[in-house]
Amino acid sequence: MFERYAIAELKQWAATSNRKPLILRGSRQVGKTTLVDSFSKDFENYLYLNFEKNPSAMALFEKEQEITDLMAEIFLFCNKENRQGKTLLFIDEIQNSKTAITGLRYFYEAKLPDLYVITAGSLLETMLNKKISFPVGRVEYLAVRPCVFGEFLRAVGETHLEKALLNQKIPEALHAKTMNLFNTFTLIGGMPEIVADYAANKNLVGLNRIYESLLTSYRDDVEKYARNDTMSQSIRYILQFGWKFAAERIVLGGFAGSSYKSREMGEAFRTLEKTFVLEICYPTTDMLAPISKDLKRSPKLLWLDCGLVNYAAGVQKEVFGAKDILGAWRGKIAEQIVAQELLALDSRVSSQRNFWVRNKKNSDAEIDFVLQFDGKVIPVEVKSGHNAHLRSLHLFMDECPHDIAVRVWSQPFSVDEAATQSGKKFRLINLPFYYAGQLEDILKQYTE
Repeated sequence: MFERYAIAELKQWAATSNRKPLILRGSRQVGKTTLVDSFSKDFENYLYLNFEKNPSAMALFEKEQEITDLMAEIFLFCNKENRQGKTLLFIDEIQNSKTAITGLRYFYEAKLPDLYVITAGSLLETMLNKKISFPVGRVEYLAVRPCVFGEFLRAVGETHLEKALLNQKIPEALHAKTMNLFNTFTLIGGMPEIVADYAANKNLVGLNRIYESLLTSYRDDVEKYARNDTMSQSIRYILQFGWKFAAERIVLGGFAGSSYKSREMGEAFRTLEKTFVLEICYPTTDMLAPISKDLKRSPKLLWLDCGLVNYAAGVQKEVFGAKDILGAWRGKIAEQIVAQELLALDSRVSSQRNFWVRNKKNSDAEIDFVLQFDGKVIPVEVKSGHNAHLRSLHLFMDECPHDIAVRVWSQPFSVDEAATQSGKKFRLINLPFYYAGQLEDILKQYTE
């Protein structure tokens, strides 16, 4: 298995003197458990408890006792010898025990320098609004997401190209090769099991059984986080028909031809958001930081992974056969993959994508994404074509107080000196798709 970039963030957390128990959050099957297993190699002791596979482990947390006594029982339960040195305790599927969730505070308060505690749970997000004593202020969070393009390159053995990508130094002579690899990544997506299987076998058709297994696991979880039959049915409806609306603006009431009302569908979407399966992305009309969402306007639907979208929406052949992913499926999959790469810029659980609409009556001007960076709101369009045809981008640049815009496309990197119809000059950064995950580092070069 290839090493994930999140390992570096785990090491940074471990190096903090006043660290708190770390809660990994993310959708099912994004590799949380595998990530911690890999990280455990840096420790003398590794204790793994899974409350779903081994429910009897929950009894360890039911009685009040000192943390040192609890740890002694955990060592015994895991049949592990306590070696001198650092100990990593990983509690998986912790959402099955309210007592264990509440007890995380005591690990922090015990201040044991050689004890490192990480927890995860595929349905943990559904516990956050329930009436339990969640240890607010005594835990910290890290979002774990699907693989990004750089991790895909690492997995398939393109380590030199990965290094060039991270340094933004891919020569134009390797542009076509890198775009071909990115197109493959866009087709299969970033779910770790998919990436690992493709890296080992290079069999695209063989991946379908994994996609189906992943989708089945999401559907099977519905009963666990739906609070009534109506919510259960509406969530199932979204998971069956919603993939075809990836990167589209949607209306909640009657979504995808259903008979569900806006309130019912909105509650179902918000529940799925908590599980990180999708995001309901509301627009902003702001051109100045901070960005605020306009909840009165129709949102855009973004899913966790483009590979799952391609499979569930039945567009794999269209994406596979496209010479340019901007032309595949009316450009929706191109916008979806850029959305994934942009979200991965930030490992905070609260991180979300934003897009822009013009705050003017009867205007249909819209920017695919806006990124708050260095106090500026940077527009990001996922489009090809001549600069003069970027009408919405020109309207945005006419009214914004800076001179930087980004266009993501399939051509090599370049920077154009452009001008709006009213004559305002601005710099248009033409970013090949494979640099979408490097956008912040590239922007630093043009905002300093």
